[in-house]
Amino acid sequence: MSSGKDDAEPSKESVEEIEHIKLEQLDCEKDQSELSGIEATAASKAAWLISVVVSIGGLLFGYDTGYISAVLVTIGESLGHTLSSSEQEMVTSLTSGGALVGAVAAGLTADRFGRRWPIWGSCFFFVIGTVLQTAAYSVAQFATGRFVVGLGVGGAAMIVPLYIGELAPAQYRGRMVAFNNMSVTFGQLLASALGAGFAEVKGEAWRATVGIGAAPALILAGLLILCPESPRQLVSHGKREEAEAVLLRIYPSSTALQREAKIRSIELSLHESTDSMTEESLWTTFKRIFTTPSTGRAVLTACVIMAISQLGGFNTLMYYAATLFSIVGFENSAAVGITVSATNFVFSIVNLVLVDKFGRRLILMTTVLGMALCMMVVVIAFRYIPVNLDTLEVESNNVGWPGTVVLVMIILYVACYSSGVATIAWIGTELIPLEVRAVGTMMNTVTCWGTNIIISSTFLSMMKAWTPSGAFGFYMAICFFGWLFIIFFYPECKGMPLEAVREVFNNGFGVGYSKQWQKEHKHDRKVTTIAIGH
Repeated sequence: MSSGKDDAEPSKESVEEIEHIKLEQLDCEKDQSELSGIEATAASKAAWLISVVVSIGGLLFGYDTGYISAVLVTIGESLGHTLSSSEQEMVTSLTSGGALVGAVAAGLTADRFGRRWPIWGSCFFFVIGTVLQTAAYSVAQFATGRFVVGLGVGGAAMIVPLYIGELAPAQYRGRMVAFNNMSVTFGQLLASALGAGFAEVKGEAWRATVGIGAAPALILAGLLILCPESPRQLVSHGKREEAEAVLLRIYPSSTALQREAKIRSIELSLHESTDSMTEESLWTTFKRIFTTPSTGRAVLTACVIMAISQLGGFNTLMYYAATLFSIVGFENSAAVGITVSATNFVFSIVNLVLVDKFGRRLILMTTVLGMALCMMVVVIAFRYIPVNLDTLEVESNNVGWPGTVVLVMIILYVACYSSGVATIAWIGTELIPLEVRAVGTMMNTVTCWGTNIIISSTFLSMMKAWTPSGAFGFYMAICFFGWLFIIFFYPECKGMPLEAVREVFNNGFGVGYSKQWQKEHKHDRKVTTIAIGH
């Protein structure tokens, strides 16, 4: 184990040495083509089917954030009494708290136990939490169920993108990871639709809305048996024959030499990341982020974008959409809330189409500014809506145009959010150097759930203490700050190999460096992939 500068960051000479080792190990004239030669072969349908199966984990995440909105306005006195604002915030934010714990636990155990076992664990917690909520007749039991569900949501949100990224062929990796994000938005839409439908049913139909959420978890747990462990995980545990069998399943037309080259490539990539995580302590790896300036800047950039995606206010619309629209005077607020989920789903597809064409930076600059402007209009509109700050109920039977403006601006805000920072915040792991990517990804996920807790546990209190205009003014300020951060500190890394991304942050935050790189390589015809895992 080294120390000092060598311990903090691999030198340029060490990187060149690793490339030299690749040449010697493969003993071929065209080393790079041999290392990635398997990627040029036709991938099987199995790769897509596996991606679809594990993306059900994203649907679990989306369904949980979607149903609570409708449940809060229909639960009535089912838990013994009408929930106060603080109790609504508590049961909403407890899932985020559980997700924070679940994400950390999954991140720390995934390398030891593989990718599938943490996903099975997530399914288990999701089912148990769903049962606790569905059968709840007290706030305490319902809150406990929300926290347990959060453990499952956080674990799935952490492991599923990593698992897909390691298993997917390079040319499809970006789309496969983005497909998981689309599953999240579809889960939110499904939950909103079911919640609105059951809201029209007399009695305690909200229990059906919650209980249905166990079905995807059970389906995922069953189908996951048919999915293999990732080759990267198998190689890291010395199971080369099993890894080759998985590669043959994904690349059925590949040759034995190509599969061997791929396995050796994985072994070399693990030289810095896996060895540092096993032979060195987790604390040593964690310290690298703070003692190596370039690494720290990379992780900071990823985490700031993730924080903006949460603190900008979107999840208040997911968790409290029905409550919010009832405040501005819509009678069937749960049904109106579906528009938020539907917009989110549609524009997640737009992001999938645009992100590799226009790059991350341009999309972020455009959409985050759009989010700020939409929030500004909402702030103004709420000035004309009479709201009782003690009960958060509208004091008029005819809100009129301000309510319509709020609805339209929120839809536009969601369109900007979903087509931009919603997905790009998760793509941010491509900025993190390989030797700290596991810990860096965990920090990014912790940032997500930590800031999510702040938003979900303060929204109604902010509405009462600061007025609705003040609360949305706060979100506007966060979006505006995010826009400035993107302009001055977020580099465009579209199409860059990992070595080039490392060089970006060796030059400060590298906005100018990345622009120059993009100009010099604008005519290159390369497949852009999302760098998650190997």
